[in-house]
Amino acid sequence: MPMSQPDASASSEDRVTPDALLHTRTGTEVSPEDLVLAAGKDITPRSLEWARHKLESEGDAAMEKLLP
Repeated sequence: MPMSQPDASASSEDRVTPDALLHTRTGTEVSPEDLVLAAGKDITPRSLEWARHKLESEGDAAMEKLLP
């Protein structure tokens, strides 16, 4: 079965998602649990401490770095 190929005649700008649509911010505060789950880790005391430290040092941008 042939694989479909992207239309080579379309410019790359036509296929690029605008940056404003890529951000995950919902306007709500990011919790340590949110950060742990976004990082693909299990919620444990150690991972929660990692997330708290990351949020203290980077603020809500810590989530943006994981999920742009």
